[in-house]
Formats: sequence, structure tokens, C-alpha cells
Amino acid sequence: MSDPVAQSDPSRAWRHAAQLLTRWLEGAERADFLLETLPAELNRVERARVQALLWGTLRHLGRIEAHLRTLTSHPPRPAVWATLLLAGFELIEEGADGHAARVGHHAVEQVKRAAHPREAAFTNAVVRRLGEALAAESPPAADAPIADWARYYSHPLWLVERWADRWGREAALALLEWDQQPGEVQVRWRPGAEGDPAAWSWLHPVPEAPGYFRAEAGHWPEVAAWIAAGAVHVQDAATRHALDLLDPRAGESVLDLCAAPGGKSLAMADRMQTGQLVALDRPGRRLVRLRENLARVPAGVRARAVGGDLLRQGGRALAVAGAPATYDAVLLDAPCSNTGVMRHRVDVKWRLEPEEFRRQALQQLAMLQAAAERVGPGGRLVYSTCSIDPEENEQVAEAFVRRSRGAWREVARCVVRPGAGLAQDGAAAFRFERAS
Repeated sequence: MSDPVAQSDPSRAWRHAAQLLTRWLEGAERADFLLETLPAELNRVERARVQALLWGTLRHLGRIEAHLRTLTSHPPRPAVWATLLLAGFELIEEGADGHAARVGHHAVEQVKRAAHPREAAFTNAVVRRLGEALAAESPPAADAPIADWARYYSHPLWLVERWADRWGREAALALLEWDQQPGEVQVRWRPGAEGDPAAWSWLHPVPEAPGYFRAEAGHWPEVAAWIAAGAVHVQDAATRHALDLLDPRAGESVLDLCAAPGGKSLAMADRMQTGQLVALDRPGRRLVRLRENLARVPAGVRARAVGGDLLRQGGRALAVAGAPATYDAVLLDAPCSNTGVMRHRVDVKWRLEPEEFRRQALQQLAMLQAAAERVGPGGRLVYSTCSIDPEENEQVAEAFVRRSRGAWREVARCVVRPGAGLAQDGAAAFRFERAS
């Protein structure tokens, strides 16, 4: 068998990363959607490098751009700017000292293909000075101005100020440091899977989450083989909080709302082993992945995916699909700002706006009220997000109870903020039951 590493072309990965980053700069397309457009001829190693380059650059975008603005009188066109940004990430990744010449060579070759020779000379000079600036830089002190934190840790200033005002400077700094770490791959060991995960030296238990493991980088082929064999599912340990509160049981009927891509659906089915599971989400590319995940549920669980918009046609979509109108347990994992998962959703911080939290909260409350209509007598309802902001969590839960006029009560909650000594992303979950 040929070795994909030996056949890999670093310049090809660089070229595709530059193209995707240019598209992101021009249209603000989601980074994960852009990666899905990579051509099939790229091998596994090249795809992994494209992802590392794109996500790493977006993770450090603010810091790199701050330096580039001082080194250029005006930004060049997007293709050249994207190349300079990628070069900046490589200098951060490998250490600016001693690597500027090699990184500059990559950048110049990329610009020669995509731009004009004069722009290649400009690129070489800027990368050299960028390397010097990054090499001379050190992390800001704990008592530094918040603007310095925002610049160095590549977060919008308004967001850093928001976190510092809400939780204090120490907690805000811990969040920034957490977000700047590359997102690790965590897997959930599925019930009945063969083998002993403890036997693998590169697989490490997540201390606070039994059954969840952190995979060291460089072992995706093994993880992919386990996924294909049905032994594991890639899932962050923070997702278990919503599942623990919902507590899906054998023989029950369970409804998973906003279910795509289906990781929580599969985890619920693994806990149930028998019963009925219906997963609803809007039609689109994510619904395809939802169906793929539901194909892996235990044999005793009758599972189906239903395409529909919860707020517009949720009840009708369920009826057309022949699914029950009400359920023993309902999970609403609502769309949110994703502020708890910025390690993995690296570009979300650049798309967020201050007013989005209010917009999200209004939609989340409406969805929670619609979800409550799907809970049968004696049933339970769980609302969850991957946000760490109270507007989308505690305030939505409290507004739901208040507007129910005594019909619903909150019986349990779990809110986790990353950067507090836990090896997991941020998440929140709230369980409700009828008051009578």
C-alpha cells in the first residue's frame, strides 16, 4: 500500500488553504462548510494540513492582522492578504525565530501563482518583518489592558469586555487561553463495543466524563476505523450534561429537536437500547448526516429522521412522517451563539455581533415553548445550548417557566464554562417537568 505521507505535497495543501481563506475573507462563509468543498484528489494528510492551516489562521486572525496593519500602508487584495495571514499562522505555529525564510518562500510561491510578481516581492518583505514582530512579542500580563488581551488572543474587544464585566478578569483570561488551544478530538465509547480503550496509549480518559476519551493528534485513521466498526462516536464530553438530565430510558419514546448532525441522537439511542427515537431538523446537508448517524443506533431502537422546521411546521412534519405527536422525553438542543465551543468553531467569534444574543434568545424561547407541546403526560423536557452566556441559558429557562404561568417548573440545571480546570467545552442544560 502506498504511503499517503510520502505522496503528500505541502505546497498543494498551502494553495488550497489560501483559496479557502480568500473565499472566507470575501464572503464570510463558514469555515467548516468551506472545507467540505475541497477536491477529492487531496489525500488524507493534505486535507488535514488544509484544515490545520485554515482553522489555525482564523484562530489567530486578530493578532496576525494587527501586525500586518502596521506593516502595510493599505491591505492588498484578498488573495495576497490571505497568503500573508497563512504565513503569520505558520510563524506562530513553528516559532517565528529561524522560520521566516521558509515561510516566506511558501508565501511567495503562492502569490506567484495567484497574483503579480511585484506582489510576490511585497509579500516576501512583509513576511520577513512579520516574523521579526511575532518573535519579539510575548503574552500580555494578567493586569494588562483588556484591549491587549483581545489583540493577542484574537477575540473581538467587545466580547472580551463582556466576559470580563460578567465573570471578572481572571475568568475572562482563562476563556481566552482555552479558546486559543486547538480543539482536540474526543470520542464516546459505545455500549457493547469490543476491545479495551485503556489498552491504547494515545487514548486518554476524560477525568470528569466516564466513557469519554481524548485522542492524541495523528491517530485519526484508527478513530475512523473504530467509527466504521461502531465502537466509538466523536463527541465532546460536554454533550453528556443534556443527556444526563434527559435520562432516556429503555422502551421510551424520545424526540430530539434540532437534532442534526445526530451525535446526541445516537447517544440517546445507546442509552435506551430499546424504544422509539424521532430526530427532527430542517432539511439540508445536515439532515443527510443525521440519517447516517441514525443508521448506527442499536437494533432495539426504532429511529427515524424527520425534515421540518420546529417553529413553522414541526407538528405537521411529524404527522406527515407518521411519528407520534407527543413523547416521554424531549430534547431541544437549540441553535445558539456557540460561545462555549470556540475551540472547534474557530470562525464564530468573527461572525458574532453584540445584538445576536438577544435575537438568539427570542428564537430559543419560541422553540422551547414549541418543544413543550411535544411532551406527553408525565414526560420531561430538556433545553440545552453550547453557549456560556446567560441570555441564552438561565434567562431563557426562567422566561419559559414564567410565561408558562405555573404549568412548567425547572427541576435541574447544569452550566459549564470552559477554562475552569475541566477538559471539555462550554455547555448548558435545563430540565423541566409539568408542575401538576
